[in-house]
Amino acid sequence: MKSMTGYGEASRLVRGTKISVQARSLNHRHLDLQLRVPREYLSFEEEIRKMIREKISRGRIELFISRYPDKGRARKLEMDAELLGQYLASMRQAKRKFKLAGDPELSLLSTLPDLFHVREVEGDAAAERQGLFGALANALSKLEASREREGRQLKADMQAQIRHLTRVAVALAARAEETVNRIQRPPAPARNGENFARPDEGVTDSLGVVLKGDINEEVVRLKSHVAALAVVLHEKEPVGKKIDFMLQEVQRELNTISSKAPQLPVVQQVLEGKERVEKIREQTQNIE
Repeated sequence: MKSMTGYGEASRLVRGTKISVQARSLNHRHLDLQLRVPREYLSFEEEIRKMIREKISRGRIELFISRYPDKGRARKLEMDAELLGQYLASMRQAKRKFKLAGDPELSLLSTLPDLFHVREVEGDAAAERQGLFGALANALSKLEASREREGRQLKADMQAQIRHLTRVAVALAARAEETVNRIQRPPAPARNGENFARPDEGVTDSLGVVLKGDINEEVVRLKSHVAALAVVLHEKEPVGKKIDFMLQEVQRELNTISSKAPQLPVVQQVLEGKERVEKIREQTQNIE
């Protein structure tokens, strides 16, 4: 069992360029991918989405990928040698023509237009791709570990709530058996010619036909659903949607039980059961 909330990050250094990946997951009914990718990696976006979908099936995933070129290695100063040759040739020509003395100072070169320019060094696309997906895999692994840790805490809490539900089902089973026994007892004999009917709640007279009081079938199904819930918590695949469906079945049986047997002890147990169902449902919103 995994929680839908977690966090993981990782980075790689590829030939002077640092690649950083941060992944955060939040609650969501379906899988919702929100990616922020540098323009240099836009061509990899579909591969990135595929990699996430292979690991995560539910939740809002926010992925931030950053690229930090090393300033000392990512830029290169270049000189236009051909242009410099033209400058020097023009200077020598001017010197002869105008009979100038001396030679050009080296510092003069820095003032000559367009002689020097800075060029961004292109990264190694193949190496960066490998670094990017290595960092992504590491970040997603950490994210999954985080989700599993929180999932274990949620599982422990849900198991406690299921134990309460089991006790509710057992108490309702005892009440159902008591109701059936009361239905099957023969009516009390009449005294002094009077015909007194036994005031059983929700049942008919001496014919023993159940009108509303027999909740045995509902209790059997309730116990079955609760037992199945306990088993589902141990499954390794995503179980959030499955648990949500099973809680609906538990809720339906509780509603039917309280409708068929509205006696105070039954109603109290049903309310207790509904409270536990609601607590499990709240936790299910965090489960993948």
